[in-house]
Amino acid sequence: MQSKQKLGLFSLTMIVISLVIGMGIFKTPATIAAKSGTETIFFAAWLIGGFVALCGALTYAEIGLRLPVVGGYYKVFAHAYHPSIGFTVNALILISNAASLAVVALIGADYASDLLFGKPSGVLFNVLIAIIPIALFYLVNLLGLKTSSTTQNVLTIIKISLVVLLITSLFKGMIVEPHGYNTDPVYKYNGSNAGLLLMLSLVAVSFTYGGYQQTINFGGEIKNTKTMQRGIVIGIFIVIFLYLSISYAYVQVIGFDKMKNATAIGALLCETWFGKAGGKVFDACMFLSVMAYVNVLLMANPRVMFAMSEDKVFPKIFSYKHPKTDVLVPGLTLFAVIAMVVAFFGKGVDDVLSFSIFLDCFGMSLSAATLLILRKRKQGEENVSPGLSKNITPILCVLFVIAYGFVATAVVIDKPMAALTGVVLMALFMGLYFVFYHKKKLTNVQ
Repeated sequence: MQSKQKLGLFSLTMIVISLVIGMGIFKTPATIAAKSGTETIFFAAWLIGGFVALCGALTYAEIGLRLPVVGGYYKVFAHAYHPSIGFTVNALILISNAASLAVVALIGADYASDLLFGKPSGVLFNVLIAIIPIALFYLVNLLGLKTSSTTQNVLTIIKISLVVLLITSLFKGMIVEPHGYNTDPVYKYNGSNAGLLLMLSLVAVSFTYGGYQQTINFGGEIKNTKTMQRGIVIGIFIVIFLYLSISYAYVQVIGFDKMKNATAIGALLCETWFGKAGGKVFDACMFLSVMAYVNVLLMANPRVMFAMSEDKVFPKIFSYKHPKTDVLVPGLTLFAVIAMVVAFFGKGVDDVLSFSIFLDCFGMSLSAATLLILRKRKQGEENVSPGLSKNITPILCVLFVIAYGFVATAVVIDKPMAALTGVVLMALFMGLYFVFYHKKKLTNVQ
């Protein structure tokens, strides 16, 4: 698919940042503090997670150089391993992403409700407020990549501005008391359990840093191959800086022990600037942050459907693109409709999707490892410049694969049912591939 509309470095960098910085950084550090036990382990987890993310960024940047295609996250599996693996992993990710989009939109409705009424609203209000942005950004994406990416740029700048605002609470010299706590367990360091606490902390940190791997779905729509490499690396460097800075701000403004399992820690930092109105300002900013997530998922996922359709493991209709705008209308429409339908089921669906935690670990380890296969085949060798980066990237790739294998093991230990569900679903979808698509291919060959 050669698109008439192309992404520049700035737009691709904004996509990377928006895929990574979701809503987690505004609440997850409180959970990580509860798991880590000490400030040393807390910051060690963030630093190690940042290094692993940088390894991943350089790995996926080179994958994007070697296989610059639309729907790259499907293509790497299909090209390096087998279409059945690409179908299995990406079909489950599409389902998970559509459901996650609906859940996040519903969370955005909660923020809108608190902003407007100061209390939770009814189910009908929340569903309507969740569906409206999905429908709105569906229309935005129908206008083409240039319009949707420009919109994403604006929304991501707003999101970055919110994070910077919270970081600058450091300079107010205030200590803010939490308003409430959740009931998750709080772990204590006993002198011999540092490894366990670090492992538990790294699981949460790794998912807060994740998402940038989906950037390779835009591989066929960038102005030049180097844009992919630079956009992913620059984006991750910005994310690492923001994450470390805001984590330090949380500890300094709230206090490490007090922030353990504290609720709405992002709003607490906002209070240093706006006092009692800080909660309202935070609600408004979070609603806009949700909008950025909605738009970027609507941008990325139809491209996976397109690539799967090109390989004939998805219905042919999903390879259709509008002749003037290059918009992948069928995929965009289906993805938006599924998200809207899921929104009617409420946030409870998020519990059903616990398998996605294990699936993400499995998918990232397996997809990152494709770099070694692409290198062995000398795929896209002409796109990769010689130098230090080219020499050390295989080492960083191996470290990344090992790290996410480690996280996957931690997920199995911590959430065995989620991991088992993930394995069962992968086996089921693998079976679906061989029943419906592999036999069809054999028939066509004969």
